[in-house]
Amino acid sequence: SESITGDSGEKNSDQSAINAETKPGCFVPFITRRTRLDMFNNNKYPRTLLLSAAVGVASLGLSLHVSADQYSEAAEKWVNEAFKNSTLSKEEQLKEMEWFTKAAEQFRGMDINVVSETIATHEYESNVLAKAFSEITGINLTHTLIQEGDVIEKLQTQMQSGRNIYDGYVNDSDLIGTHFRYGKVVAVEDIMNGAGKDLTLPTLDLDDFIGLDFTTGPDGKLYQLPSQQFANLYWFRADWFEREDLQKQFKDIYGYDLGVPVNWSAYEDIAEFFSVHVKEIDGERVYGHMDYGKKDPSLGWRFTDAWFSMAGAGDKGLPNGLPVDEWGIRVEECHPVGSSVSRGGATNGPAAVYATEKYVDWLREYAPPEAQGMTFSEAGPVPAQGNVAQQIFWYTAFTASMIKDGLPVVNEDGTPKWRMAPSPRGPYWEEGMKLGYQDVGSWTFLDSTPEKRRLAAWLYAQFTVSKTVSLEKTIAGLTPIRESDIESEAMTEMAPKLGGLVEFYRSPARVQWSPTGTNVPDYPKLAQLWWQYIAQAASGEATPQEALDGLAQAQDRVMERLERANVQPTCGPKLNEP
Repeated sequence: SESITGDSGEKNSDQSAINAETKPGCFVPFITRRTRLDMFNNNKYPRTLLLSAAVGVASLGLSLHVSADQYSEAAEKWVNEAFKNSTLSKEEQLKEMEWFTKAAEQFRGMDINVVSETIATHEYESNVLAKAFSEITGINLTHTLIQEGDVIEKLQTQMQSGRNIYDGYVNDSDLIGTHFRYGKVVAVEDIMNGAGKDLTLPTLDLDDFIGLDFTTGPDGKLYQLPSQQFANLYWFRADWFEREDLQKQFKDIYGYDLGVPVNWSAYEDIAEFFSVHVKEIDGERVYGHMDYGKKDPSLGWRFTDAWFSMAGAGDKGLPNGLPVDEWGIRVEECHPVGSSVSRGGATNGPAAVYATEKYVDWLREYAPPEAQGMTFSEAGPVPAQGNVAQQIFWYTAFTASMIKDGLPVVNEDGTPKWRMAPSPRGPYWEEGMKLGYQDVGSWTFLDSTPEKRRLAAWLYAQFTVSKTVSLEKTIAGLTPIRESDIESEAMTEMAPKLGGLVEFYRSPARVQWSPTGTNVPDYPKLAQLWWQYIAQAASGEATPQEALDGLAQAQDRVMERLERANVQPTCGPKLNEP
C-alpha cells in the first residue's frame, strides 16, 4: 500500500511581575525571548497529514468482512506515518488503536455524521482523523465543516424539532448554560457512566484535559468534551518595542519605559504614541491599535468574548464571576434574575460603559481609518501586514497564519517579530476576576440522536482527543487541550516560533482566560442582541450608556419570555423586579 505523506502548508511576560501591584501608566518590561489557526486560508495549516491512498482497500468505508489483521495493519500504518508525535510510546499507541477497533465492532459499516466549524484544527480532524478512524474501526465517519453560525443553527434546529441532523457536534462551551438548562443534551458524564460505559476509552485521562471547568454545569456534571482551545491575548510588535530610538522617544513623552502594558491606561499611551507621534516606520504609515466596527454579528463576539471582564465588569470568580458574570447577568441559586443594574445586573453598569467608551474612542482615534467599516474576518489579517504596533484583543487562533515565511512580521529565520502576552486590565478589574476569553470547541451530543448513532459518534469524539493523535493535532492547529501535550518536548521545540503561545499555556495565569459561563441561559437568543446595540455606540447613533441601557433591557425581555414560557426545566430565569 502507498504511504501516508505529510503536507506542510502554509504571554511572554513574567507572571509574578504582571500580577504585581502597579501604578496607572506603569509597565512591566516584556521578556525579549524568542520563543491558529488561519481563519482566512484554512486550506493549509502546519503539518497537515493527508492519506494518499486507502490502506489495502479501494475506499474509506471498510467492508464488514475486512479481517482484523487489516484493521491492525491500518492502525500501524497511521501510527507509524501520521501520528509520530505523541506523548505515548508506539506500543501504547497501537494498544489504544486496538481498543478502538474492538469497541467499534458493533457499529462497523454504519455511516456516522458529525459537524464542526471551519478552523484549521477541525480541518485536520476532517481531513486526517476522520479517515484514520474510518480505516481503523470500519465505521464510515464523515466530519462536515461549516461556519460557526451554521453549526449553532443546525444544533438549534435539532434541539427544537427532535429530528436528528448530525450524530455529534463540536459546539463552543459558551453554550454550557443553554445545554444545562434546556435538558436537550446528553451529558458526556452520563454517556460515560451509562450506555457508553464500556465504550469509554480507558486511556481517555480526563485529568489531563485543561478545559473541563468550562464544560461543567452548575450541577457539577461534565456536559461536553473539549476538542480545541484558543485564548484572546495582547499582541505587539516586539521588534518595534526594542528599538532604542522608539524607546527614547516614548520615555521623553510619557516619562516611563516602553514595554508590555499591564493596564488600559498604558495601552492607550502606546496607541497614541504610534498613531500620533511615530506615524511612520521605515516609510510606512503605522498605527497603535487595531479593531473593527462594522454592524455585523462578529461585532457581538468582540464584546461577549469577555471584553467587559477585561475592564473589570462582573464579580470575582473563576472560571466566571458569581453572582454576576462578564455579560452582566446576575444569578441567584442558579436562576438568572436580570442583567440591568436595576435588577442587580451589570450589563449597563460603570465598568461595561467604560469598556464600551474605550472601544469606541480607540477605534476612532488610533486604528486605521478603514477599521471602522471592517468585520472580524476582514480585520483579522491586518496585523500580519506589518503596520500595527499592538492589539489588545487578539485571538491566538491567528498564530498559524502569523508565522508564515515571507510575512512582514516574520524574521528571515522564521521567528516572529511579534509576541503575545497577558491582556492589560481595566481600572475596575480586581484580583480574582477573569481577565480574558478562551474559546473551547467541545464535543456535544443531543438526546434526539438515536442512541446507537450517538455512541458511535462518541467513539469518534474520543479518537480525536486520544493521546495517540492529540499532539499531532495540537501541532497542526495550535489549539491545545491536554496538559501532557503542552508540556511535551515537541511543543518546547516549537515554542521559539510561536511568539509566546507555549509559555502562556504553561503558565498558571491561563485559568484567568475562560469562555462564556453558566449564567447565560440561552446563548443564541441573547448573543444576537449584542451586535445590534454595540453597533449603535460604534457608529455614534447612541452613546455607550444609551446603547448598553438598551442591551440590558433587551436581555431582560428575552429572559422574561423564557420565564413565562417555562421552557427551561432546570434553573430557568426568575427575574427580579426592576
